[in-house]
Amino acid sequence: MIKIYTSPSCSSCRKAKKWFDDHKIPYESKNIFGPDFTDEDIKEVIAKSENGTDDILSTRSKIVVENNINFDDMTISQLIAFVRKNPSVLKRPIIVDDHRIQVGYNEEEIGTFIPLAYHFAKSGCSADECEKYDNCEYRLSQLPVCDNK
Repeated sequence: MIKIYTSPSCSSCRKAKKWFDDHKIPYESKNIFGPDFTDEDIKEVIAKSENGTDDILSTRSKIVVENNINFDDMTISQLIAFVRKNPSVLKRPIIVDDHRIQVGYNEEEIGTFIPLAYHFAKSGCSADECEKYDNCEYRLSQLPVCDNK
């Protein structure tokens, strides 16, 4: 399942969610300021980040600059606690699936981020061709064969 970590006032987050909605690709949206944003979510984002904290944390954030925070000096537990207390240090949106991460919204990159789902949305079942499109198990699970046609 694709997850999009967002904040309510983030225009790039709204664009990312709209892109997935327009392409009828299911996702779970998690507000980084909400109660459903967990330590496990933070661990997942850190683990999938290719360049560590550089990809996901804003070193220009007010709290980071004012307190001269160096993320490289923190343990994973300290980093998770810091992000939980200061979620605004996360860059947004953060889009993850089972294997990948994308930080920020870029319409060209988002298509390569999830190629199977993207190509399905572009060439697979469509609402015009399939009366069960909105509840299509193939579309929802991204199985290789659609039995609703």
